[in-house]
Amino acid sequence: MIIAYLADYPQHIPTVAARTYGEWGHLNEGDSVERRITRFQSHTGRPGIPMTLIAFEGETLYGSASLVVNDLTSHPHLTPFMASVFVAPEYRRRGVATALVLQAIATIGELGIETLYLITHDQQQLYKNLGWIPVEEIHYRGEDVTLMKIRCTTS
Repeated sequence: MIIAYLADYPQHIPTVAARTYGEWGHLNEGDSVERRITRFQSHTGRPGIPMTLIAFEGETLYGSASLVVNDLTSHPHLTPFMASVFVAPEYRRRGVATALVLQAIATIGELGIETLYLITHDQQQLYKNLGWIPVEEIHYRGEDVTLMKIRCTTS
């Protein structure tokens, strides 16, 4: 399995856009696959923010994870966020999400950023197992989510 920047494999942008829209599009009024394609085309950090990592082998796309400035508009002072971690159902429970998350953390650390945040409504245990710490329970965009954080640098 290869973890790489989506910007280096733009042929996967429509698939990432469709998958993430299918999973979370209902949470963003006015969202569409086309809007997500445009957004992912702007994820050009290598490393940097915004950026998206993908996990793949050959032409098979397993999953993706993004780093964005903010994914929780009620907390604009928190930045950056890991967002849109998605693994296709047929490739789950194979370590794909873990590999993507660990690479995202390492990338933030390389940028000298101390703390990374995320929100999740159902994957708290996965993130706790990887060292993330719950910060707050929030009702956001019609869902109950957990705000979590992790330290990314050793300084």
